[in-house]
Amino acid sequence: MAHSVRLNLLYSTTASRPRSSSSLASNAITLFSPIPSLSLLSSLPSPKLTLRTSHFPSIKAFSTTIAEPEGIKINSIATKPIEGQKTGTSGLRKKVKVFTQENYLANWIQALFNSLPAEDYKNGLLVLGGDGRYFNREAAQIIIKIAAGNGVGKILVGKEGVLSTPAVSAVIRKRKANGGFIMSASHNPGGPEYDWGIKFNYSSGQPAPESITDKIYGNTLSISEIKVADIPDVDLSRLGVTEFRNFSVEVVDPVSDYLELLESVFDFELIKSLLSRSDFRFIFDAMHAVTGAYAKPIFVDKLGASVDSISNGVPLEDFGHGHPDPNLTYAKDLVNTMYGENGPDFGAASDGDGDRNMILGRGFFVTPSDSVAIIAANAQEAIPYFRSGIKGLARSMPTSGALDCVAEKLKLPFFEVPTGWKFFGNLMDAGKLSICGEESFGTGSDHIREKDGIWAVLAWLSIIAYRNKDKKPGEKLVSVSDVVKGYWATYGRNFFSRYDYEECESEGANKMIGYLRDLVSKSKAGEKYGSYILQFADDFMYTDPVDGSVVSKQGVRFVFTDGSRIIFRLSGTGSAGATVRVYIEQFEPDVSKHDEDAQTALKPLIDLALSVSKLKDFTGREKPTVIT
Repeated sequence: MAHSVRLNLLYSTTASRPRSSSSLASNAITLFSPIPSLSLLSSLPSPKLTLRTSHFPSIKAFSTTIAEPEGIKINSIATKPIEGQKTGTSGLRKKVKVFTQENYLANWIQALFNSLPAEDYKNGLLVLGGDGRYFNREAAQIIIKIAAGNGVGKILVGKEGVLSTPAVSAVIRKRKANGGFIMSASHNPGGPEYDWGIKFNYSSGQPAPESITDKIYGNTLSISEIKVADIPDVDLSRLGVTEFRNFSVEVVDPVSDYLELLESVFDFELIKSLLSRSDFRFIFDAMHAVTGAYAKPIFVDKLGASVDSISNGVPLEDFGHGHPDPNLTYAKDLVNTMYGENGPDFGAASDGDGDRNMILGRGFFVTPSDSVAIIAANAQEAIPYFRSGIKGLARSMPTSGALDCVAEKLKLPFFEVPTGWKFFGNLMDAGKLSICGEESFGTGSDHIREKDGIWAVLAWLSIIAYRNKDKKPGEKLVSVSDVVKGYWATYGRNFFSRYDYEECESEGANKMIGYLRDLVSKSKAGEKYGSYILQFADDFMYTDPVDGSVVSKQGVRFVFTDGSRIIFRLSGTGSAGATVRVYIEQFEPDVSKHDEDAQTALKPLIDLALSVSKLKDFTGREKPTVIT
């Protein structure tokens, strides 16, 4: 008969509170700095965890001590496989209630260590951080103890367990760490009833490749033990080092390394000259997510923006009951402000873990596809990091072809990759890529190996500042809409929209994709789809030009002779059900038509997409959850 013990102490909610010295193990030396707590996070009721463990003497009989020579005591905890631990495009995401099941998180973390070569972590340095969402504090303690149990030498963790996803990548690269854990479900809601997630990034700072995530999944199906260090919880509320003989944990400022990197990329004095102008108004919506910890130090303290320019700037474990996804639906307060009477000149938002962004001008929305293209077109003159040249450009397959036009005009190498930032990382590490983006509000460059929301905001502020650097007070400033319309006049406009149908029944969604795959397998060039003539249809497959790896079934495409496209994908970023994404694009070179509303311009293609896919029949959905 299996024995289990319910514990609320081993992974306790006191992780972020100071401990008395008497509560620490005798082999622990804690070296704290006097810097006060960030006081970042709300305090929600903590989850109850069940972990099969031998942390306390009364339950030693249910585990085996496997190591203790001159080091910390390591216990082997018996476990068994748990179904459903296959990672998606951005790690493992489930509801909090799933992750707090017995050994659920612990199994996945141990499976990760079982999948890595020993030289990738033994006596090495790993980074740990997250977006501050509910369950992160408890999860951090679990990860620290299992890392120690598997022979990791040191964990570098953000204060209060907080590090944005871009900051984790930056810290890994600066500190030359072996890799790092990111505790986040990205743009998905947080709280006891909502989502949690975990992923692992490698030594270059990029998400683990499929070769590793596939091994992790395989090991979750055969796991039998978890190696746990018998150490107390670490106080994550104060900067400093806690040592446990041959293992240590260092709590670091979540902002400093990342800010230092951004200062090396951008001309902060140029941006400051814009934000300090009396005739320019700026607003940043942190959506009560992780960039709230970065907004004031960067935009206010360094760049001179006013304190009241930061909206929803206090990170909360449940994101203030909001959905931290920076789009026209979920960042509605910002949208209303920007489209209101006498709105600010520039508005931006970022998501739960700080890797996505939305850019707005007064009464004007910049699509993510246009955003990355415009950054690329202006990067060399406006951003010091790119003054010496751009190596190459890339976009995810569903993203509009706007970036393609820039690459062609600037005679730059161009790559079209599957959705998932890890595919950009290989190109960056090979020196083939500088700037890239996804239509899902992700934009970035090779300064790190993740998309970067604040980087994108600073890139846009750099462009606006550069265009206005010689403007005197009282002269009309070049606006966000001026920059975008100028780009369209030069390159043409790619009308683009995405329809998201969230949490559909998986069976119906999978049947729809199966139906479409069958349809494209029988399609022929020249077939008519309403007024459109088919150029080709396929299920996107990608061969990595760096390592030759091949991934298939990355999205069903219908590409027409006029350059129009309709694309269908199931998203791998949700925690429940299936999210169906439909992408619609049409290129328009005629300047006289560039001001047309995108939904109006794309209506014939939208109607065709819904008809061809039989989406309503398969999913039962009358309308999308989100339109961007």
